[in-house]
Amino acid sequence: MRTAHGAQQISILPAYSVGSTSMPASHWVWVWTWPRVEARGWTCPRVEACGVSETGKCSETGKCSETGTCSAAGTWLETQAWAGACVSLLVWLVGLVGHVGLVGLVCLVGLVCLVGIGGPSAFAAEEDPTVDFVQDVRPIFEQHCYACHSDSERESGLRLDVKSLAMKGGDRHGPDIVPGDPATSPLIQFITADVDDPHLMPPGERLSEREIDVLTRWVREGAIWPEGVDRVQLKDTRDHWSFRPLPESPGDLDIDSVVARRLGEIGLRMAAEAEPAVWLRRVTFDLTGLPPTPKEMADFQENLSSLEPGVAREVVYREVVDRLLESPRYGERWGQHWLDVVRYADTHGFEVNTERPHAWHYRDYVIRAFNSDLPYHQFVREQIAGDALGADAATGFLVTASVLLPGQIGQDAPSIRLARQDALDEIVNNVSQTFLGLSIGCARCHDHKFDPISAKDYYAMQAFVAGVEYEDREILGPDADLRAAEIQPLRERLEQVQQRLAAATPGEGNVGLRQTDPRENIERFDPVEAKFVRLTIYDANRHPTLGLIEPCIDELEIFTAEPTPRNVALASHGTRVTASGSQTSEIHKLTHLNDGEYGNSRSWMSDTPGTGWVLLELPEPQTIQQVVWSRDRLGEFADRLATVYSIEVGPSLDDMTLVAGVGEQGLAWLREKQALEQQLRTLEARQVAFAGKFRQPDAIHLLHRGDPEQPGEPVAAAVPVALGSLTLPLETDEQSRRLALANWIASPENPMTARVLVNRVWQWHFGTGLVATPSDLGNSGLLPTHPELLDALAGQFIRDGWSIKQLHRRIVLSQTYRQASTIDPQATEIDADNQWLWRFRTRRLEAEVIRDSMLAVAGLLRHDMYGRGFDLFDQRGGLSGFNPVETLTEQNSRRMIYAHKVRREPEAVFGAFDCPDAGQSTAVRAVSTTPIQALNLFNSRFTLQVAEALAQRLHRDAGDDTLAQVQRVYELTLNRPPTPEELADVMPGVEKFGLPFLCRVLLNSNEFLFLP
Repeated sequence: MRTAHGAQQISILPAYSVGSTSMPASHWVWVWTWPRVEARGWTCPRVEACGVSETGKCSETGKCSETGTCSAAGTWLETQAWAGACVSLLVWLVGLVGHVGLVGLVCLVGLVCLVGIGGPSAFAAEEDPTVDFVQDVRPIFEQHCYACHSDSERESGLRLDVKSLAMKGGDRHGPDIVPGDPATSPLIQFITADVDDPHLMPPGERLSEREIDVLTRWVREGAIWPEGVDRVQLKDTRDHWSFRPLPESPGDLDIDSVVARRLGEIGLRMAAEAEPAVWLRRVTFDLTGLPPTPKEMADFQENLSSLEPGVAREVVYREVVDRLLESPRYGERWGQHWLDVVRYADTHGFEVNTERPHAWHYRDYVIRAFNSDLPYHQFVREQIAGDALGADAATGFLVTASVLLPGQIGQDAPSIRLARQDALDEIVNNVSQTFLGLSIGCARCHDHKFDPISAKDYYAMQAFVAGVEYEDREILGPDADLRAAEIQPLRERLEQVQQRLAAATPGEGNVGLRQTDPRENIERFDPVEAKFVRLTIYDANRHPTLGLIEPCIDELEIFTAEPTPRNVALASHGTRVTASGSQTSEIHKLTHLNDGEYGNSRSWMSDTPGTGWVLLELPEPQTIQQVVWSRDRLGEFADRLATVYSIEVGPSLDDMTLVAGVGEQGLAWLREKQALEQQLRTLEARQVAFAGKFRQPDAIHLLHRGDPEQPGEPVAAAVPVALGSLTLPLETDEQSRRLALANWIASPENPMTARVLVNRVWQWHFGTGLVATPSDLGNSGLLPTHPELLDALAGQFIRDGWSIKQLHRRIVLSQTYRQASTIDPQATEIDADNQWLWRFRTRRLEAEVIRDSMLAVAGLLRHDMYGRGFDLFDQRGGLSGFNPVETLTEQNSRRMIYAHKVRREPEAVFGAFDCPDAGQSTAVRAVSTTPIQALNLFNSRFTLQVAEALAQRLHRDAGDDTLAQVQRVYELTLNRPPTPEELADVMPGVEKFGLPFLCRVLLNSNEFLFLP
């Protein structure tokens, strides 16, 4: 029988007779309560002595009297329990002999043996058997846990259907199962939580007491999980197609045979070849990002028509491709593709989003690299370790991502360490995704879920770049030496001009230049009769972050030449004030200039950066001898202060005399000074680039769950174990680390590097890569549609000397690329997505190509290359308030790749066309269709200006003949003449609304906006 507390009892009947002798009640058989403590399967014999709870379990500190003692951990001391039991049995037997005699005793012992009460073995037979995983544990997991923690669903990163993953644990804590220790096993804690505890598992349904007991005992017994019983077999993540070596190539590559064979297997065939004019338009857009000119189209067609009989037009096609690849426009087009992937921008990002004034060096490096056909493996090496290879600007790649500036980081040590980890993480992600097509950054907090990348692998990769800081660095090399030689004479001349400007005297027609004071500037001069006083500002001080901005004046006073001078500038005196232009707000108004009140909140602000003028007209001429002006008489603000100015007075506007500031000669010197300063800024800017600063590497540790406050073992620079064997000593210097990483990535033995680049180039030509996830060729990426073609192209790419231009030739001259884009309904039913390449899939041009092409056909596109970017907004960085520059100027008519790119701020018109904002890497651009695109492209000020310019070009090219003008605009925009039907449609509209109307229509047509 069992006690109320579940203790096993063994009873011997209290009264029986042997012969005629009865045992008195005082000698009843003692009741044994066999100890069973949780860890050994026993419970305490004396509940009241142990302080046991109602469940019959020993407390941690309670002690059992008479038969034994509970250990501190609540475990029954088995030897003491058996010793107590034996002593009790011996005392009882001695007493019994006195009542039943020896014969009775023998009979009684036999009876005891018959009922199975004879020692520990009998009690062991009563214990619960060892928990079996397959029969007892797995059914509980299957019924209650697999829905959230198995192959189909892995909440918190925990799987309970595979032994190796179950024992590893989830994402938010260590192992969930601690063999032999249920008290510290999160699994047991979760299933025994209170019903209203959010940590209860399964959520909202508590397991039965029997199931809890089974799992608890299983963990206590060592969580025995036999090998080979899992119903799910994990695949070896190292055995993946992208990690395998490139196969040996049997010979030269034939793209078309591979594509045709695959199409034949599914009952399809290639489309007919596109018309030559269509192919020329396609390949010109594709390689240069601009449409062919009418002359290029005419020359191409003439060359085709002049071919000798039997000569394949392949010769003409190849000449076109060679010409396009030699064009400087090629690097601008393909450089943009690369900048998308590495998320290049000219600002830091995050909330402050301040300018990176020297980031453009990396952009220019990329354009030059593509134009020169720099071998790709060298391109890789220079971007990681260009400082060791004579390509300083190339390492701008390492620091293209967003980063928090020191002022945005908490000053406490943990915040600084976390920000540093984030900065290094961006570099590791950039390197791994761009060159290897792997998301190694996913292993920052735990082993990668899909690829064979451990957390230790991640930190080993971090160690390669642990000495990189997001800063400017001086550029060295021959170009830098030449620039330094130019700078010195400019500095000497600037010093001379500044001395002359400061020493100017009225006798030379100049009053002189002195340092201005934001609080008060007193200008004294000989008494003069005047009705007008004009203050002209030629330059102002620079704001520390905003640069040259609009100057302010809080008060301008004019004092008479009297014993008690009067301020006759006051509006209350009747003086009128005008200005070159004013920024108007609640605190900045022109009327504040002469209202007699001081301070920034009662001031005038010009509407142009650094310049402006104000004119005061007195109600009647006065003899004056002093002018006083200030930026902020209260002394709170010192920015927006005029530094170069002139004050003129006179009886009329035609008769003004300079009384203060600079005059005609001084202005000439000022202009020279400004020009010299601009030259120096340009040259000195070319001396430094935002390309990373290198220092002694940080000590890298394996961080528990990615937490920099929980560092583990030191980690040396090494490539992921599954991908290579490169490991460097901990003491390896900073540059050598990056150079070793660069050499490993760029090695022909590394199969991923060539595969990734070839797949990217294919995607940029066809819209979709052979692998549709170009920055993830790992286990979580999509499989290649034509794996043999990808490998063959990658192998050929290496044999071609890593030449990207040669790769272009192979692709754009193939029949696969030259197919028509015509849709075949039967083929669409089999392969609607065209993943097997049965036609050339047309697609909308990118935002930059649309903008550049509009400028090109209108004759507005400037081909100035390189240098500091032009402005798309009224400021180059800051918190918010980026107002677009809507007016088309000579400066912003360059190709869009040369625009100053503000991170996370879409361009006003073409941002709607899925133009990346550089917040994240954009390996594949989204292609959306929205109403705002049509509105922007039809009604924006940019389009209106371009359409007007295109109409003016038509007048220049075709004179006043409307029909000739219409034919010319079709040639310029669509590379073909209008059809008779089109002429009938558009001619009435042109006559009624004018040429700009037709220009806008054609610039908005699908034929203009789509790659044919």
